[in-house]
Amino acid sequence: MVLNSDGKKKPFRRNESAAPRASQSPQKPGLQVRAAAAKILAAVVDRKLPLDGALDHEHGNPAYKALNEGDRALTRAILNTTLRHLPRIEAAISLLLDSPLPEGARALQHVLSVAAAQILYLDVPDHAAVDLAVEQANHDPRSRRFAKVANAVLRRLGREKEDILAQISVISPMPDWFIERLEKSYGKQVARAISESQLEPAAIDLSVKSDAEGWARKLNGYVLPTGGVRLAAFAGGIPSLDGFEEGAWWVQDAAASIPARLFGDLTDKRVADLCAAPGGKTAQLILAGGTVVAVEQSENRIKRLRSNLDRLGLEAETIATDLTRYQPEELFDAILLDAPCSSTGTTRRHPDVLWTKGPEDIAKLAALQERLLRHAITLLKPNGTIVFSNCSLDPEEGEEVIRRVLADTPAVERFPIEPSRWPGLEAAISPLGDFRTTPDMLTAPAGFAPGLDGFYAAVLRRVA
Repeated sequence: MVLNSDGKKKPFRRNESAAPRASQSPQKPGLQVRAAAAKILAAVVDRKLPLDGALDHEHGNPAYKALNEGDRALTRAILNTTLRHLPRIEAAISLLLDSPLPEGARALQHVLSVAAAQILYLDVPDHAAVDLAVEQANHDPRSRRFAKVANAVLRRLGREKEDILAQISVISPMPDWFIERLEKSYGKQVARAISESQLEPAAIDLSVKSDAEGWARKLNGYVLPTGGVRLAAFAGGIPSLDGFEEGAWWVQDAAASIPARLFGDLTDKRVADLCAAPGGKTAQLILAGGTVVAVEQSENRIKRLRSNLDRLGLEAETIATDLTRYQPEELFDAILLDAPCSSTGTTRRHPDVLWTKGPEDIAKLAALQERLLRHAITLLKPNGTIVFSNCSLDPEEGEEVIRRVLADTPAVERFPIEPSRWPGLEAAISPLGDFRTTPDMLTAPAGFAPGLDGFYAAVLRRVA
């Protein structure tokens, strides 16, 4: 005999099983969203797959692609929140378990993390998060035996939410390996400020062709110290905003707009934008007066760059090639090398970065950056200027690369950036004269998100 859902006995039939297949009964509303979120979380944390790839509408995770647009938006919100708070979420779950989950329960760990993110940080009814997590556990043969544990842990999490939030607030929301590197580079106080700042989504910043004050008025934004415009939160998509179709502006984080501005006037200058896609910096260099050659290794990235420039009504010569083998017929007056990096300065918009990268990736990328910079210097005319930049917070990918290159390359020297030229961002100029922004910098008026991406930029000049 087996039991009905109401607890009464019923006869056993040969074609029945204790756990019905999903096809035998309709799924609870919202179950597909939570299942997709748990699967993608596992792919990011356990297999180090980028979140953007999983959430791609054409080539992404099948569970995500099967959702309608509203459910996709909820899945993204759950995943971003879970990844931003993951160390705290895992600590909260551990507090409520009598003993750690066994190795074979890794799938359940992700189900619990997704549910806990909703209970602790999202406006989702606790009972819905609990019920759907238990349903997920029951649907998965690997997790079914832990369904009662999941129910008990999550219900208790809902009851004791405020106390648990207070207990876990002392834990960094960044993984141990990265917070340790931040503390070593910036000290504990700044490291803590950086880690807390990445808990909130990034603002939407625009670079404008002209009349920043006018566009700030039209779009209900305000003008940034970088000369761009920051928007308040709004409903709707970017293409619906005034000025998009006519190419009056493009989306570009305030920090990402800094490197191209370090050149000043580029009128009559031959300029290379190396590692140029998606084209925001290329557009800046063109508008500064330069005759720009945009170089990218991938033809697909070049296509994206061309499409963005077409919308803006701007033109540049584009070349798809391996940068380390690039040899132009004529040297350049100015070069921007925004080098590939770990992207650890962008965790507000890409919270998966710290879970898909590690110290070994930083070391490899720093070595690549150094090779690219050394080659880029050979493409520069005497008295020419090169700006080296990237969106990493780790000095191994920034200050250390520049230190090594300057130590044995007498052909170039550092050209210090003047803090007085950057009112509102003076604190971002290092004693050596380089730019180093961190996400906790840049206050904002009420109603606007503060902060900006972590970025490094140094200006070098060729003297021979």
